[in-house]
Amino acid sequence: MTQLTGEAKAQYVRRLFSRIAGRYDLLNSVMTGRMHYRWKSRTARLAAQGVAGDALDVATGTGDIAFRLARQPGVRRVVGVDFAPPMLSIAFRRGKTQPRGAPVAFLLGDALALPFPDAVFACVTTGFSLRNVASRERMLQEIHRVLAPGGRACLLETTPVAPCGVLPRLFRFYFHRVVPLFGLLLAGDREAYTYLPRSVEGFPPAEELAAMMQRAGFTKVSYTLVGMGTVGIHQGVKV
Repeated sequence: MTQLTGEAKAQYVRRLFSRIAGRYDLLNSVMTGRMHYRWKSRTARLAAQGVAGDALDVATGTGDIAFRLARQPGVRRVVGVDFAPPMLSIAFRRGKTQPRGAPVAFLLGDALALPFPDAVFACVTTGFSLRNVASRERMLQEIHRVLAPGGRACLLETTPVAPCGVLPRLFRFYFHRVVPLFGLLLAGDREAYTYLPRSVEGFPPAEELAAMMQRAGFTKVSYTLVGMGTVGIHQGVKV
């Protein structure tokens, strides 16, 4: 499945996330010991630091980061975009019960062709999405395009672990043997949770992703590793 490219990959990923939408949050919590909520909160705080204006969450899924952005000081309103309608349906329902904050709207849209004019958002976030798109470079360019000058992007993404050592071997065993079993037992979809761990293997390490952000036009690019080095939070600013 990881060999798919272009529109074929886009269609496959859309079908996959549509299938698992109802169990997506549960599986994330089981796989990370609920740590994904902490990482998403940190991503939202970093993105919105010093912000005054609108925020965008790309590939928003069920809206976790979007709702966290809405609670940040200075965020006026939030838009979450995703290309899987079942994910957006869940996000919309969740929005009715979220604590008060900035208003949040959800739109169907493609991360590679965001349906917004240039330079309209004060900050942009995305979580666990870059490895699933047909062109990482294009997605980074689109995020850069819709950011206003001085705006900040924050990317939360799984990062490959070093190939040697006991801990990397344990992580690979967990990702490739245990996670698909969770997918089968809790979501009834072993295929989806076989693809998701494998999608990490071809993803660039944190330092390479930082270089990709710089090539897309971002400045002041930095990153922090969390989750025992398996997850990176990257940030960059648009001049």
